[in-house]
Amino acid sequence: MTPIEQLMNADRQALNQRWLALFDHPPPGRLQNGLVRRVLVWQAQMEGAGLKPAQRLSSGRPSAALRPGTRLLRQWQDSTHEVLVLESGFQYAGKTHRSLSAVARAITGTPWSGPAFFGVKR
Repeated sequence: MTPIEQLMNADRQALNQRWLALFDHPPPGRLQNGLVRRVLVWQAQMEGAGLKPAQRLSSGRPSAALRPGTRLLRQWQDSTHEVLVLESGFQYAGKTHRSLSAVARAITGTPWSGPAFFGVKR
């Protein structure tokens, strides 16, 4: 069974253990199993492609590692925020932004490094 198949069949306890191993803390308690599973599957896909966090984003524009259709997730103040990578930038909350930093600013209301905020620093 592939790692992704294992995740798709895992119960909450197994998902929590995998999350803890990856992120050094348990998933937020209010995060539903489906979202936890999607984050872990995404991580498994990145590992399967041989990509390290530093290879996921090289600038404010989508890189070859962040192909259009890639989804980035970020937990911020009890809410989960999802960003879709597009050919021309990043889509968040129905709006297209030129950079991840613009998305981070829209979420937090303060200036942030988008790659740092989403955990895809160079």
